[in-house]
Amino acid sequence: MADIQDFFSKQFSRIQSNSNYLKIKAMPTPQKWAAIVGIFLISQIIFFGFLYLAFGKIVVIGFMASILAGLATGIGALPALFFKNISDNLFNGLLGAAAGVMLAATAFSLLMPGIEYGNAMWPGKGLWIVSLGMLLGALFLHYSDKHLPHLHFDAVPDIKQDSLQKIWLFIIAITIHNFPEGMTVGVSFGGGDINNGIILAIAIALQNIPEGLAVALPLVGLGYNKWKAVGIATLTGLVEPIGGLLGITMVTAFSSILPIAMGFAAGAMLFVISEEIIPETHAKGRSRYATFSLMIGFIIMMVLDNILA
Repeated sequence: MADIQDFFSKQFSRIQSNSNYLKIKAMPTPQKWAAIVGIFLISQIIFFGFLYLAFGKIVVIGFMASILAGLATGIGALPALFFKNISDNLFNGLLGAAAGVMLAATAFSLLMPGIEYGNAMWPGKGLWIVSLGMLLGALFLHYSDKHLPHLHFDAVPDIKQDSLQKIWLFIIAITIHNFPEGMTVGVSFGGGDINNGIILAIAIALQNIPEGLAVALPLVGLGYNKWKAVGIATLTGLVEPIGGLLGITMVTAFSSILPIAMGFAAGAMLFVISEEIIPETHAKGRSRYATFSLMIGFIIMMVLDNILA
């Protein structure tokens, strides 16, 4: 953990000592923000222009969808500006709904299309190819859990009473799990079905909302500036576009891996649901709120999938 903090501290110090950074910092406030906005817009035009020329329109749309899904983490963190905590029933309900949304998205937008794509490429073998991908996705998350320092979701209820280091380990856990979620959005767009990609992006955005709240509230409880806590929560979601870009470019460049990639994304999603989200909703005993919220979330996503298909 200390090594990770040292790395980011060194990178931040390097940026602060950069001559261009110092020039911008010395500008009057209006000019400073104009320069920052201008640099950002130019960088985005160059980046998205490159993506469009190299991979085509669908990659650009998929990458933007993964960015918006990641930003939903920040939206979920906004209540931390007004409250230091929320009731267990409300939080469990939000997490339960997130689990239901993810389950439906996994079934209807990843597994079923993945099997269809697999059968189209290798008749009669789609089911087995997707199943292999699911196991690989689960093993990837299992390996990440074993080898990267973090805490599980069930540390959330008591996290405010523990050390700052423990909270940052939990934030790392959220960030780790956001990467395969972003990849899920990218893979779904990589199949060429924009509607399917949009459905997955909506699902990921909805389940990111309680995650953002889970990150921001403990930080506010420990005395962090409220806007800074919301900013940190938002940053945990912005790892998703990296996974999204990786997923969509891989599948676009190598279309034959689409079925196994969809299985991989589904396996990673199911791992997170079973390992982290559902146990957390019942951490203090059975929660009927979480159970019914899961069912409602599943139904909402199932309806959306059929309406938008």
